Amino acid sequence: MSRRHRPLHLPVPPAPEPPPSRSHPRRRRRSLWQGRLRQASAGLAMAALGGGILVGLVQLTQRLDALLLVSTAIANLIAGLGRLSLALLQLGGVLLVVLLALLALLLLLGGAVRLVRSLLPRPARPRLPSAASAP
Repeated sequence: MSRRHRPLHLPVPPAPEPPPSRSHPRRRRRSLWQGRLRQASAGLAMAALGGGILVGLVQLTQRLDALLLVSTAIANLIAGLGRLSLALLQLGGVLLVVLLALLALLLLLGGAVRLVRSLLPRPARPRLPSAASAP
């Protein structure tokens, strides 16, 4: 049994595109100084904004009692979590009552159907010919 071997034909990649002609305008690259100036100005703006926010926070703590503010916030959080857990517990109780009511209705319906079926006469079953009476 000899097999004929065919050469493997692979796809040929497309030819590279020629470079753009000189008729297209060249894009000017930004100078190194423009990029650095832009980066420095963005850094200064971010630092000034951060410093301003910190100064505002320091003045806020001088005007307000920070410890009272934090303790009130924690107390409100604990009270809210307590109310949330109580609400979830009550909701679970309501769902349990609803499920028990649905189970009771399902049992009543199933019991009524079985009771009615037990009182109705059964249809006569057709007799199958027995093997002894077959010729």
